[in-house]
Amino acid sequence: MTTASKITLVRVAFVPIIMVLMYFSGGYLNLWMWISLGVFILASITDYIDGHIARKHNQITDFGKFLDPLADKLLVIAVMCMFCQWGKMPAWALMIVLTREFAVTGLRLVAVGKGKVIAAGWSGKIKTASTMVGLCVWMAFPTTGWLSQVVLGVILATTVYSGVEYFIKNWKCLWD
Repeated sequence: MTTASKITLVRVAFVPIIMVLMYFSGGYLNLWMWISLGVFILASITDYIDGHIARKHNQITDFGKFLDPLADKLLVIAVMCMFCQWGKMPAWALMIVLTREFAVTGLRLVAVGKGKVIAAGWSGKIKTASTMVGLCVWMAFPTTGWLSQVVLGVILATTVYSGVEYFIKNWKCLWD
């Protein structure tokens, strides 16, 4: 297993830790939420680090192409579920995110069945980065005001755009 993949697995290991810390915070800005935010930021930074190492040291593998986006999904969806539980993210918005993630994962599985690997595209990377930043904002400012609405709008816009782009660029995988 490559160093990049090991770092990605560390990101996956952070998911339950972040959820427990957020649970202890109760959805309020307190010490537990600040610790949650710190661990989330650290986990999010590993997304950049593992990609950098993979490219720099020629450690790009099919396993890494599969594991990296999965780790990202687990990380952000776990935090979104906590916000949804607290009523700070509407369930319909979470469902849009989940639908996109399942659809793109399904597309990737169909492609793999045909001997192709669909790596993360730029719009997917922008979606992931903007979602991670947005979730950091929600953790640091857990309110339901205009800032929350802006964060939600950015998350949904980048999610839908990148999902549509994946299907437009790779639609042939479904019919070939």
